[in-house]
Amino acid sequence: MTYSLEVKNLCQQVSDSAGTITILDNVNLSATSGEALAITGASGSGKSTLLGLMAGLDVPTSGAVHLMGQSLFDLDEEGRAALRARHVGFVFQSFQLLPNLTALENVMLPLELAGQPAADAARHMLDRVGLAERLHHYPKTLSGGEQQRVSLARAFVVKPDVLFADEPTGSLDEQNGQKIIELMFSLLREQGATLVMVTHDPAVAARCDRELRLIAGKLSAVVPA
Repeated sequence: MTYSLEVKNLCQQVSDSAGTITILDNVNLSATSGEALAITGASGSGKSTLLGLMAGLDVPTSGAVHLMGQSLFDLDEEGRAALRARHVGFVFQSFQLLPNLTALENVMLPLELAGQPAADAARHMLDRVGLAERLHHYPKTLSGGEQQRVSLARAFVVKPDVLFADEPTGSLDEQNGQKIIELMFSLLREQGATLVMVTHDPAVAARCDRELRLIAGKLSAVVPA
């Protein structure tokens, strides 16, 4: 079987004046193309740390992550960034839009960085998320729901193989959060991307194919009731 993502024996430890703290303890998981995984757990359980390691944004104490068949930590930082640019999209709780760029320019940015034609694809994605009339608006003039739709457009415009989402509805009210989840899953089905999502919302986790829960640094599958 071919996996979009494989995590093998992943450990993350940090040291402070009190000694060594284990954040992740021998974590293993895999995801196939088009599969949606939810990672849940209490605040501070290491969910966002795990997501960052799976994306190669940080380096673990030990263990391995294979993204689209490539061992992330056999690459240097530049190599990991290049791999992300080719294969990965991100959606964050805090949107992470650049405030000095318009909605259109924010969505164009990852394509421009990859040296690809950007304007038409960005316009199409903003139209797809219902923001065709907001192309030239700056983030501060958009509502939270609109900013997250721009973030979705930016993530999907590169046609990612893997989408990492960190609490994508955490900054939104229930109504806007539901709209964002419906839109995100619709785009995932259209593009066939793998989703790995950190969420605290049981209803959002239930939309995924599998839920994995982090407790005291260990990951376990959640069996549906």
